[in-house]
Amino acid sequence: MEGARHWAINGRFLAQPVTGVQRYAREVVKALDARIAAGDPLARSLDVELLVPPVIGDELALTAIRTRAIGRLGGHGWEQAELPVKVRSGLVSLCNSGPLATRRQILCIHDLNTRACPQSYSLPFRLLYRTLIPALAARVRHVTTVSGYSAGQLVRYGLCGADRITIAPDGYEHALRWVPRHSIRTHSTAGVGTIVLLGSRAPHKNIDLVLGMSDRLAEAGLRVAVVGLSDGRVFGRTQEQTGANIGWLGRIGDDELAALLGDCLCLAFPSLVEGFGLPMLEAMARGCPVVASDRASLPEIGGDAVLYASPDRADIWFDRFMQLAGDAGLRRALTERGRRQAEKFRWDETAKRYLELMAGMDGLAPASAGSPARPSLVSATTRSKL
Repeated sequence: MEGARHWAINGRFLAQPVTGVQRYAREVVKALDARIAAGDPLARSLDVELLVPPVIGDELALTAIRTRAIGRLGGHGWEQAELPVKVRSGLVSLCNSGPLATRRQILCIHDLNTRACPQSYSLPFRLLYRTLIPALAARVRHVTTVSGYSAGQLVRYGLCGADRITIAPDGYEHALRWVPRHSIRTHSTAGVGTIVLLGSRAPHKNIDLVLGMSDRLAEAGLRVAVVGLSDGRVFGRTQEQTGANIGWLGRIGDDELAALLGDCLCLAFPSLVEGFGLPMLEAMARGCPVVASDRASLPEIGGDAVLYASPDRADIWFDRFMQLAGDAGLRRALTERGRRQAEKFRWDETAKRYLELMAGMDGLAPASAGSPARPSLVSATTRSKL
């Protein structure tokens, strides 16, 4: 394409298991593709290709963005050695890491949880990210992140100045595409007395807070459906806290999760730290009430649509569950407010922010925005907390 603006997207995420970070990349790329295909003025003369490793899990169904497999390696070797030599001009990396050799790069750093909660990560992983992420943040042209909280962490730990950060949050639209379908596993644990808990080995997920009150919950007629862990033997403390009212569902599909969120008391999200907290947004989008930690980014994402509690006060969490169980009006109010709150976070708008950044780095004034892309969307409130 003569006179085109050439950008590539780091497609390493397609070779990785889908967690929140990979979900972000997949949905941002699909939203970018939709905007480019629709002729967004921000995408004029824009030529974008998704560069992927030789072996990936699946391909995205894209219209305007080409997918091209390159190299022979995988993992960090592919990203650091093979990817940069195929980048013609600019690169967008959406999953915390990217090639150090590419300076003209927009890099999304989702969180600094390895610093905020190091016990959740292995020593080799911590050492890698303590070295790689600061080096990348100092080298790339622009950094994006998913919340004001994460932007504040980037500045507080000295990785990046606020003038080089744009907040480009997660979105909710994908959750509306889920078609609720119970499996035998989810159907057996669902119901108005069920608390959905997303399980993880990571200590910062803090699932012991809820599991530890299983006896009290049982006495109150409530049960817990743990999504993500196969059983109670994942780590020692959890094994001691299993009970007859705890159902271990393991990994389930999106449609199963949609059915469970639509047929439960609430989602419990007791994390000590989160860069964004996508499961909370997904639950709100599906009309599921949420009880969440009052820490990190979660109040920023949940607004007034969530019941909050301190992640180290089990008694308050129990009271929140009992409030919901005993007040149908409160459940309806949270459902309505949750859907409205979720609509504030759109993949389409996040894609627009990336197009603005690319246009700005290409020296173009984005016509649809009315003014040049701002170098930073870190709010004044966030700045005041730094």
